[in-house]
This record gives sequence, structure tokens and C-alpha cells, in this order.
Amino acid sequence: MTDVLRRGRASLAFGFFAQGAAFALLVTRIPAIQDRYGVSDALLPLFLAAVPVLAGIGSVTTEQVVKRIRPSRVLRWSQPAVLLALLGVGAGGDLAVLAVTLAAFGLAVGALDASMNMLGVSLQRAYGRSIMLGFHAVFSLGGIVGASLAWAGAHWKLALWVSYLPVVAVLLPAVLVASRWYVDGRPAPAADGTGGDDGADGGGVVFRALLPLCLVMAFAYIGDSTVSNWSAKYLKDVLGSSEQLATVPYNVYMVTTLVGRAVGDLGVRRFGAVAVVRLGSLTAAAGFAVVAAAPGAWAGMLGFTLLGLGLCVLVPQTFAAAGRLFPGSSDAAIARLNVFNYVGFLVGSPLVGVLGDAWGYRWAMLVPMVLVLVTLVYARSFEARPDRYGGEHERSRTADVGRGSNGL
Repeated sequence: MTDVLRRGRASLAFGFFAQGAAFALLVTRIPAIQDRYGVSDALLPLFLAAVPVLAGIGSVTTEQVVKRIRPSRVLRWSQPAVLLALLGVGAGGDLAVLAVTLAAFGLAVGALDASMNMLGVSLQRAYGRSIMLGFHAVFSLGGIVGASLAWAGAHWKLALWVSYLPVVAVLLPAVLVASRWYVDGRPAPAADGTGGDDGADGGGVVFRALLPLCLVMAFAYIGDSTVSNWSAKYLKDVLGSSEQLATVPYNVYMVTTLVGRAVGDLGVRRFGAVAVVRLGSLTAAAGFAVVAAAPGAWAGMLGFTLLGLGLCVLVPQTFAAAGRLFPGSSDAAIARLNVFNYVGFLVGSPLVGVLGDAWGYRWAMLVPMVLVLVTLVYARSFEARPDRYGGEHERSRTADVGRGSNGL
């Protein structure tokens, strides 16, 4: 049983790594994609917005699919679809091909994100302790590797398909092999001892109860998209840095995200999820405040460092909290919660852009700061509730982890 869990954890971690690398390879080469296909500046936002919208559709569809097919099977086939779609983006020749491949990428990413976090939550329940931050730390590591490979491709002026093909050639067979050891955990029984689809109220996922976590998820991704889309422009245009230095904040943000997630599970085990979420929210808000008030580029860099350390804990803990809140309907809860990942991503970048043009970018940075602080209002939603469901350790005894996706 221990070997099954360990193999399941390692294989899922590799899946998170592959997804982080693939996503970074796409988003960091957007200018090259625009040049390859001749996408105008007016048309580019439509293409970019279509990906998270379709990902949301993929996530909602996954909620229905996993009622008949195990999440591990959805993950096994959605991950290769993401990698092949990435290669298609690099190898296509006209706008129609780009539209089709980006649509496939978006739908597959939605299914992949949802099923990946479903397995992560079920494994955490089986382990009886916090391990979700570790999975997302590996995702951050994959993002760093993918961004580094993208930089190398841009530096050597490689064609997109030349940059993408070796990565896909390595990751595609690797994820298919690793998928043999995915572990599905059956939803834990509800408080009355029944299993199946019972939720917090015995009747499945209640959106009113899930809404606080949905808002936290959206706010976290508004903050994340602010950093990814505006950090370079902010440092260069507002704080007067060089163009080379302006590329550093996002890398710093990614590294501190990795560090924060790597140690975050230890913090959750020792101090509890509520304390970690509160500390993360306050740290992220302090980061936005420092960025908004920064007199120069290096002070701004400090702010983006704090943002990475603060925001990094919110998303993994939100997924974990949804699993605790609806132990018998965790798959459905995670699929619905995952949609707000894309809502935040869609809202964040244009929100800061519009406010920056209207008020100035320093004032615009205060808006995601306020939204992150609102997370403190919902911090109690992250508590373990051992009085209602028997605690993480007790639920681990009820998880059906003896059967992996390959029938073990």
C-alpha cells in the first residue's frame, strides 16, 4: 500500500512538472507565435482570451466525465493532448491551424488541471497530511525549466517547432509511462458514514458553500496574472529600469513561488492551513504595497519577491480546502473551483491595464492588493473541520487507494 501511494505521488508530481513546462513554453513565446502567424495586435487578445475560456469549458466537462471515468484516465489522455497541441501551435502555418490548436490546448488544459488536482486532493487525503503544495512546487519548477528553454529558443532564434519538438519528444512518452502509476482515491464518506456523492450537506456540492473558495481562487490568479503580464512593463515604464532588468521580476517571482511551495506543506502541518493562508495573503498584500510605493527598480524587485512568497500558497490550499469541505464530492468541487482559475486569469490582465491607463499603474497595483486582503475574510473556509469529517488522518483510512489507474 505504501509503495502504491509513493509511486502515485511521484508519477503525479511528474505530471505537474510536465504541465508547468508546457504552459511556460506557450505563454513565454507569445510574441514569436504572433510573428509566425501574423496575428495583429487587435486580434491577439481574442486568441489569448479563448484559451482560458475553453479551459473553463474543459474543466466543467471534466466534472461530468469523472462520474463515469476515473480522473486518472482523464489525466492520462489529456496530458498528451496538451503536449501535442503545443507542438501543433509551433508547427502550424496559418491562422486556422493556430485557432484549432489553441482551442485543443485550452480544452485539454482544463481537463488536465481539473483531473490533476482531483488526484492531488485524493492523495493528500490518503496520506493524511498536507502534500498539495509540493505538487504545485513541482509545477513551478516545470515553469522555470520551460521558461528557460523558451529563452534559449528565442536567444538562438530557433523556429517554434524546433524549440517544442525535443520537449514534446521527451515528455510525451514519459508522461504516458508515469500514468501507469496514478492512484485514484474513492471519495471519503460523509459524516453519517455514507459514501458516494454526499457533500457538506449530504447533497453534493453546494455552490454557496464553495463560493468563498472560488473567490479566493479568482483573487489569487488576478494577482498572479498581474505579475506575469505587467511586471516587466511596470519596472521599465514606471520605475525606469533597463529593458534587461525588466525581465528579472517574473523570474524572481517564479523562483520565490517554488521556494514558498517547497516549504509550505511543512508550515501547514505545523501551524494549520488557516494560518498559512492568512500569512500568505498578508505577505502578498505587502508585496503589492511595496511595488506600488517603490522609488526604484530594486525596491520594486523586493515587492515582486514578496508577491511570489505570498501568492504561492493560496491556490494549492484552495484546492485542498475544497476537498475537505466536500469529502464525498471532491471531484465535482475541484472541477467547479478550477473554473475560477481561468476567471482570475481573464480578469487580471485587462483589469490592471484599464486601471493603469485611467489612474496610473501605481494606483492600479493597489486593486489586486485589496482583493488579496479580502482573502482574510474567508480564511476560516480553509480549516480542517475535524469535528465534522474526522480529520485528515481519519479520512485517510477510508480512501480507496489500493487500486491504481492500471488496476493495482
